Amino acid sequence: MLDNAVAQLVASLPEGVVTTDPDVVEPYRWDWSHDVSAGTPVAVVRAEDAAQVQTAVRWAAEHRVPVVPRGAGSGLSGGSSAVDGGIVLSLERMRAIDIDTECRVAVVQPGALNIEVKAAAAEHGLWYPPDPSSYEICSIGGNVATNAGGLCCVKYGVTTDYVLGLDVVLADGTLVTLGGKRVKDVAGLSLLKLFVGSEGTLGVVTSATLRLVPAQAARSTLVASFASVAAAADAVVEVGRTLRPSMMELMDQASINAVEDFKPMGLDRATAALLVAQSDAPGAARAEEVAVMQAACEAAGGTVFVTDDPDEGEMFVAARRMAFPAIEARGSLLLEDVGVPVPLLPELLARIAEIARERDVEIPVVAHAGDGNTHPIIVYTPESEDRARLAFADVMAAAIALGGTITGEHGVGRAKAAALPDQLGPDVMELNRRVKRALDPAGILNPGASGL
Repeated sequence: MLDNAVAQLVASLPEGVVTTDPDVVEPYRWDWSHDVSAGTPVAVVRAEDAAQVQTAVRWAAEHRVPVVPRGAGSGLSGGSSAVDGGIVLSLERMRAIDIDTECRVAVVQPGALNIEVKAAAAEHGLWYPPDPSSYEICSIGGNVATNAGGLCCVKYGVTTDYVLGLDVVLADGTLVTLGGKRVKDVAGLSLLKLFVGSEGTLGVVTSATLRLVPAQAARSTLVASFASVAAAADAVVEVGRTLRPSMMELMDQASINAVEDFKPMGLDRATAALLVAQSDAPGAARAEEVAVMQAACEAAGGTVFVTDDPDEGEMFVAARRMAFPAIEARGSLLLEDVGVPVPLLPELLARIAEIARERDVEIPVVAHAGDGNTHPIIVYTPESEDRARLAFADVMAAAIALGGTITGEHGVGRAKAAALPDQLGPDVMELNRRVKRALDPAGILNPGASGL
């Protein structure tokens, strides 16, 4: 019976939009997390416009078929893992970008890559700040779905801070427009923000209106080496007492060596922890901010190097961005995304190190240290997989125990759904479910993702 329904879906959309070819479907089953629970969809719909998204969702609603929205597939928590018997609704072909220089916004389709939006804005002297480490390959739709952050968010905020408007296809196929090019708008409930970070469980984004800002000013880069991760974390806390750097990133020794093994960048392999920080303050204030950061790092025992050369500074930032692919080359990964209030960062990092010893697994750590968001990356082999999965749960539990979160920017997806009730508690979990039931009563939109 479903075969006949799929045939109707194929017939209702232009040739080439729907595919059921198993070889073509296979790569759409999972995202970068390689979620082992991923199912096999009956079809992949590669929509080319909002009307085609509506057609696919209406078909799914009529036949009670699960719909898993998908962007570039670069997610790290199984948020776009396929569901058995469902469809994957890919937005990768929807790539249009329109820059409105007068309103300083970009109107962007969800398949456009983050780097493409940045480049289009830069042509007009403007900047789109959110910058996940995967900015060269991740899509705006995925960024909106997970409320992605990145290296600059310590000063400039995350995706939700730049979303002024969304076009969203709801679970019954209705297309609604929320917000727009207005900077200030408090008419009605804040539904716009409800959809940012909802991981495709409440609707499918077909367009986003993104706030742009003037191009970033010149940056100075500070690189500090420490004898311990704890010392580096102490420096981060001290810097945060008096200023907001435009970047404050941490790499531990394992991640440093992974990068050097993968693509030598000239990092000191003997360093226990490395901070890469930047200031883009105007004029003389930039040097003053760097001086404050340098003093904090040296007080924590760090050895400091400072450069105003943009190319030299970018080399260190590139090394930090390379951490994920470099560590991936070491084995299979379980990718964490836990965060705590910044003053508790030293405690979280210490607990992660304890977990690595207790479970006898390797856990390299990189972090958006300036806002307390860490990425412990658990490396495992077939022999250590069971211990790695226990460590994965331990890390989330440690963050929750410190009043933190199981995800700062990657999303709950399916990989972290079991831990979500421990963070939110029963009342807030039920509130989440009530919102889900109100907008998606049949439960067809990305079932199982985000704990819903």
